[in-house]
Amino acid sequence: MSAVAAVSPGRLIDRMPTLGAAEIVAHLVPPRQFANATLDSYRPDRDYPSQGAAVAAMRNFVAGWHGGGGLFSRKKAAPVLPGIYLDGGFGVGKTHLLAALWHLAPGRKYFGTFIEYTALVGALGYAPTVAQLKGASLVCIDEFELDDPGDTRLMSRLLNELAESGTRIAATSNTPPNALGEGRFAAQDFLREIDSLAARFTTLRIDGVDYRHRDVEAHAISAPDAAAELARVEGATTLDPFAEVLSHLAKVHPSRYVKLVDGLTAIGLEDVHPFTNQTDALRFVAFVDRLYDAQVRVVASGTPLDQVFPDDMLAGGYRKKYLRAISRLIALTNDGPV
Repeated sequence: MSAVAAVSPGRLIDRMPTLGAAEIVAHLVPPRQFANATLDSYRPDRDYPSQGAAVAAMRNFVAGWHGGGGLFSRKKAAPVLPGIYLDGGFGVGKTHLLAALWHLAPGRKYFGTFIEYTALVGALGYAPTVAQLKGASLVCIDEFELDDPGDTRLMSRLLNELAESGTRIAATSNTPPNALGEGRFAAQDFLREIDSLAARFTTLRIDGVDYRHRDVEAHAISAPDAAAELARVEGATTLDPFAEVLSHLAKVHPSRYVKLVDGLTAIGLEDVHPFTNQTDALRFVAFVDRLYDAQVRVVASGTPLDQVFPDDMLAGGYRKKYLRAISRLIALTNDGPV
């Protein structure tokens, strides 16, 4: 870092991004931090054998593209189902494995969050979206939302059509709103919601602890002076009061948050305070996901960001989402990009 910022902070609240259908499609690739993800670079925790088993199962899934044992075995492999679902808590490497699978897939392929796919349907319409995605070797859906019945059914219908045309599907999911506890697995909820597709999916349960916190008991860092700390960061930055950022997020569709943070090295949040409104909290969770995908450092003053979700929210139906956001905020406020 240099003593003088290369670019003076802008304001996040001045950014009002638009995102057309072509741009959404262009963004359907793994996040920057997983641009080089491979099955070999995944670090299984030896205390949880299911992680190593998941890697082996992913290799078998890839072998299905090549017939029989494909690249990984001379033996005739068992039939490989066309769908694979990664079921586990946050920080066990589901997105890494999903991205590694995408990199190994041949031909045209897509990788996006549930929100990005539903945004594409909104921008193009249902039939044109099917036409756009049909013929792909693989469609990866990260963070498959189970708490919006309408969108969930829409995605189930879309995936059915793609699977019928020969596209293979890989997914991870968030926990539905009535599922309490970060340790609860969501496989049965996922399979129920995609009922007609369920028989096409192999479910991989991945146990483990958050890899970001394996070695230390970390906490989000609060800067005494966010502006002064941000001045030491090279690259494009923004600086805004936390309350104004929350108001701005309400004006931008979550599918556009990826453009909201585009090109930024770091954001500064001043006077952070605990949430009192769950809608604001959930929008912020979606925003944190995009910050983490883009590896944008967070510099914040006020309440530490791992303490902004009050106990009543953490005890409620969105507990797992909040805990995932806390995990990512700890990483982004400690050392920046990880």
